[in-house]
Amino acid sequence: MFFAILLPAWVVMNLYIGWRAAAVPLVARHVPRWLLAALVTLLAISYVLARVVDAAGLTLLARPLELAGATWLGVALLTFVTMLAVDVVTAFGFLFRSRAPSLRGWALVAAAILSSIALVQGLRAPVVRDYEVRLAGLPRESDGAVLVFISDLHLGSMLGQPWLAARIAQVSALRPDAIIVGGDVLEGDSPSERELVPALARLSAPLGVWAVAGNHEFYGGGAATLGLLESQGFHVLRNTWTELRPGLVVAGVEPRDSRRESAGGENRIAQALAGRPAGAATILVSHAPSEVEQAAAAGVGLMLAAHTHDGQIWPFRYVIRLQFPFLAGRYEVGRMTLLVCRGTGTFGPRMRLWYPSEILRITLRPLPG
Repeated sequence: MFFAILLPAWVVMNLYIGWRAAAVPLVARHVPRWLLAALVTLLAISYVLARVVDAAGLTLLARPLELAGATWLGVALLTFVTMLAVDVVTAFGFLFRSRAPSLRGWALVAAAILSSIALVQGLRAPVVRDYEVRLAGLPRESDGAVLVFISDLHLGSMLGQPWLAARIAQVSALRPDAIIVGGDVLEGDSPSERELVPALARLSAPLGVWAVAGNHEFYGGGAATLGLLESQGFHVLRNTWTELRPGLVVAGVEPRDSRRESAGGENRIAQALAGRPAGAATILVSHAPSEVEQAAAAGVGLMLAAHTHDGQIWPFRYVIRLQFPFLAGRYEVGRMTLLVCRGTGTFGPRMRLWYPSEILRITLRPLPG
């Protein structure tokens, strides 16, 4: 998918930005075209170049390259959108010919402002979202039980030890009965990320820390990565279930693109729920909000998912919504409640525009009657 769709799109986007930026009068007067082309090219390849440099052991050079490349991912998206908006309004310069060049300059200013806002929002701590969910079959002993759901930490060189320590403290302050982790704990693109894993042992709760795999776990080695998480006290649910307490079941499924998944999404859910106690309140954890209707039909009372990041940077959410109609927040699907977390960390750039990172605090209540 990367080489077939994303790579060509990235090349076209950067070519378009360079082409349109060169037509801005202020840029044309003060920046030679060769320098503009070189700058855009370097920014476009710096994220991948950082991986090559890191593999060669030049970590001190790799980190600034990665920071520049990751940030450019967000800046380029916003610049592309603002520039394209001007071209649509001016019919690519055929309308308002005298004003079109200066409008492109204002588009660059708008992109810079939006990028600055996104950087500030991306560096903020995740917000805590409170939900109360009523579950059929929930025993009285579990009335008021608090679950904390985190997902998509994407730990690595962009989100390291200081950020992780702050998130552990933030989760611990919520005094959860159980912690559920929705996958993509590690970014999965560098062996050095494993140095962050021991700190995860500080996540603890009376009913345990439960997790499912995300797609990034399989980028980083699949079973080996999950084994690292298990070594720090995580209980990884791999298409199976467990009882947090008698009558309260939590089940987890592996992502659809993992090589170990069972054939068909519905079979995957059926496998995860097979043999659970009849009438038990059931929580299903899936990295992505997929097979939602199948989960509801199988008698799941609460489904927890993430993966979408709610697009992370506007207006990318409209692209993500094409694949995931259940994008973020709370949904009622039949008798099942679906909660989709925007992600606790960020993927790629430390940027978020209008859609903050979040931690979900969920209080369980029995259905009345």
